[in-house]
Formats: sequence, structure tokens, C-alpha cells
Amino acid sequence: MFHFIQQQDDFAHVLEQMNQSSVYGLDTEFIKVDTLWPKLGVFQVNVNHQIYLLDGTTLDLKPFWQQLYAAKQNIFHACGEDIDLIYHYAQQDALQNVFDTQVALSFLGHGLQVSYQNALKLILNIEIDKDQTRSDWLARPLTTEQLNYAANDVIYLLQLADQLKQQLQQKNQYEFVLEDCQSLTKEIAKETPTHLLYTDIGNYRHSRKQLMQLQQLSVWREQLIKALNQPRSFILKNSTMIDLVEKNPKNNFQLSQIKDIRPNIIREHGKTILDLLKFLPAESEWPLRLARPIKQCSEHVSIKMQQLIQDVVDNTHIPKEVLLRKKWMNALYQHVVFHGDEQDLPDYLMGWRYAQLTQPMIEILREDEHFLMTQMQVER
Repeated sequence: MFHFIQQQDDFAHVLEQMNQSSVYGLDTEFIKVDTLWPKLGVFQVNVNHQIYLLDGTTLDLKPFWQQLYAAKQNIFHACGEDIDLIYHYAQQDALQNVFDTQVALSFLGHGLQVSYQNALKLILNIEIDKDQTRSDWLARPLTTEQLNYAANDVIYLLQLADQLKQQLQQKNQYEFVLEDCQSLTKEIAKETPTHLLYTDIGNYRHSRKQLMQLQQLSVWREQLIKALNQPRSFILKNSTMIDLVEKNPKNNFQLSQIKDIRPNIIREHGKTILDLLKFLPAESEWPLRLARPIKQCSEHVSIKMQQLIQDVVDNTHIPKEVLLRKKWMNALYQHVVFHGDEQDLPDYLMGWRYAQLTQPMIEILREDEHFLMTQMQVER
């Protein structure tokens, strides 16, 4: 049984229920096809096993966002897009009270991306339908099928979380999961500073001039998409921007040969794009070359590293793929080579992993600094 809330007076009753509890099961249904920011259709809430479907097209949800930030715990499954939506609508970030059942399942050895449907079958032996995934959640009225689908996403969520918490506490992993959930929500909140957007697009093969061009293009694109509320790919895909700086077109005909560039973009913004490629600041202001990613350490250090990782896996019973991700490994390599500040490492590596894994790994990698330097072939 659920309640579809479309009137503000009815919504006040939901807030009263939320005031009597501090743990919520949450999910969202939204549309994000032709916009930069998501358009909320329905926000599903499980409060003390009462299910409310909040109409995102009619309600003023400002007090609801405040309630989520004040909660003891917000429970999601695969929270990434939900958290991003909350940050946009609430105009706040760093939600620190999240428990993500998908993260919990990964600690318990079920893989990194278990779907909600599979999680319910695996842990509770409950089967639900997932046939409304591509629905239009902004259309009104919503169908009975859509409403049932939306309700199903939170009906069993608190029950699932309770089971997972029990298993995690038995393995002394619950606090670790909470820390990782907090690192995840902080990661979602982080935006690349505008002047560094080019680093998300360029690579070590690009010259300083090409990186300067990418910097100018990426800043312009970011300003435009925010003004128009359009996806980045509607203006220029990343691959299109790379093709632009590598081919360096001089006129609209050459511009039309660039990979995946849209005719309307050439018509409306062709001159701007060509000018951004042509008119650059003084060479002294160009970015430095990007370092080549490091793929591995030397053989004898690699053996030490693998032994350390296995020891931590054996001691904590946490799967290796959860303990250490490939992108964190490269951050450790670069930290050692460039003598970086540990506070600049990923948050994940500074929490419960630090004493057991991060600090000893850095000590081992320092033995390999010369080998790592030769691998990077850093050009300046």
C-alpha cells in the first residue's frame, strides 16, 4: 500500500511522519535525456514502512530536503544519481548520513554492482518486476503500473538494509561501509574546478598548446551548458573536442570534418570554436603536459604489494576489488613520484584503509620511486 502525494497539505502529513522517525528508505524517478540537470518526477520515501510517493512536478520540497540532511540515516540502493539529484534541488552538498545497500553488498562479497532486483532475491528471496525503467516520469497522470513500480523500489529497502547491517556487524565491517558511503557522497559533490576541466578530457599525448586549446573549449562549453541546461554532448562530446585540437581546423569546411560535430553547432558557434582554437594566451600561461599514467611497479615491489593486499584481505575479509580500485592505485603512484600531500589522495584511502593499507603501500612504493619515474616519462 502506498500514498501518492500531490497536494502540499498532504505533504505536510508526510513531514510529520518523518519527524517521528530518523531513518528513511529513499529512491527517485527522474528524466535526464536532454538536460544537464535531472527533472524530478517522483521521490519515493519509506518512513516506518509507510510508503509515500512525492510528486516532484507539483510539490514544494524545500522542507523535505532539510529533513534528509537532518536525518540519522538515508538508505538508498546505488545512490549515485539520487544523491546528484538531491544536491541539485537542495542546493547543498556533502550529504553525510547515507547507507547504500549496493555498497554493503560489495563488502559482503556479492560484487560491485548488484541490482536492487537481484539484491532482494539474494538476501530476502523476494522478486519484483522492473518493467517501467524507461517510463516518462514527468507525464501526468502516472499509470497504476508506474506507481506500483515506484513503490516497489522502497517497500523492501529498510528490510534489506536491516539484514545487510546484521551481516556487516557480525563481520565488523559496518563502520567501514558507512565510511565508504560518506566518501562516495563527497565524491559525487566534487566538481572539477573550471580552470582544470581540460584534465578530464586531455591526456599525456597532447602538447601544451593542445591542452591550452582544450582548456578554452572546456570552459566555454561549461558556461554554455549551464546557461542552456543541456548535456555536454549536445554542444561538444569529449571525443569531438580531442579531434578539434588534434586536427586544428581553420575554417567551417574543415570544422565540418570533425568527429561527431553537429551542423547546428557549426552554424551557431563555429566562429567561436575556431577563435578559441586560434587565439591563445602567451605560451608561458599554457598548462604543463599531463603525466603518463603508470601501469605497474617493478616486479619485486609488485610482489610485496600483492602480499600486503592479500594480508589485508585475509585480516578484514573484505574482497580485493572493494579494498583497492585501479584508479586509487594510480593516485598512489603519482603521490609517490610527485611527493604529494597525503590529504590530496582519494578520501577512500584516508579513512579506515589508511593504517592498514595506504600508509604501508606508500612506504613500499617509495622503494620503487626511480622505476615509477621512468615509467611515467614525464614531459614538461
